[in-house]
Amino acid sequence: MYVNPALIAVLVAGSLSGCGLMDRLKPAPKPEPIVTPVETAVVLPALGAGQSAAVLDQTTAAEKAAAVAAPKGVERSLGTVVVALGSPAEQGFWIKSALIAAPGKGRVQLTTGSSVNVDLLPGTGGALLSLAAYRALGLGLTDLPEVAIYVQ
Repeated sequence: MYVNPALIAVLVAGSLSGCGLMDRLKPAPKPEPIVTPVETAVVLPALGAGQSAAVLDQTTAAEKAAAVAAPKGVERSLGTVVVALGSPAEQGFWIKSALIAAPGKGRVQLTTGSSVNVDLLPGTGGALLSLAAYRALGLGLTDLPEVAIYVQ
């Protein structure tokens, strides 16, 4: 029996190309997951943890007296804002607000009429009032009061 060599070549080539097709029909192997080591979180104590507001407030008696003294001179209203407690690490009597364009002296007043003299500081976002001012106004540390801001 005579077998044509060209026929053998076509059959071999066809079977080899079929092997390549079969490999393409198999699902691709899944990549190995990338494992990143996780560092243990460091938990820091809260600022002033375990300390009272009185301990954190380092203002002197003279500074407190000046802050609650009657305002001097003519004042101009800048508007009203809701304030939150500012950083206890920043001592003194101050307010930071977007209503304040330039640093200066002024006063904040609650709707009850209580007021305190403060340094006016430009800010962004929500208004912040110092711990000393919160205490001088008799506010709770979690209170969010509305205050009127006046510039001298």
